[in-house]
Amino acid sequence: MNNTGPQIDKLEEIVELSILYDFYGELLSEHKRRIFEDYVLNDLSLGEIAEEQHISRQGVYDIVKRCSQELKDYEQRLSLVHKFNNVKEAVGRIKTISEEVKQSGNTLRMNEIDALADDILKEL
Repeated sequence: MNNTGPQIDKLEEIVELSILYDFYGELLSEHKRRIFEDYVLNDLSLGEIAEEQHISRQGVYDIVKRCSQELKDYEQRLSLVHKFNNVKEAVGRIKTISEEVKQSGNTLRMNEIDALADDILKEL
């Protein structure tokens, strides 16, 4: 039996939370931020954080869960990560089309670049 599924899910969740934290971490209180960083970014155990912060393991777990939910709620309301990903994808398409135009000399595709640039500006 292959049990890498839960490990991959956990890793994907950590990556997602790290990205959300990059965008919204400053909106958390200093105390919550410190605990969340230690658990998610610094990979400390609940016990290590509890000892350092002089709170229970359950307290650390609750704070991490609350922070995770807050970060997801911020993204649901503000969609900054979603917008960032859309802009990143559009810029990638612009680079691809630009290279094709340079190589082929076909300037008709410049309209596509203009449309993508307009989409990016609307996103911002």
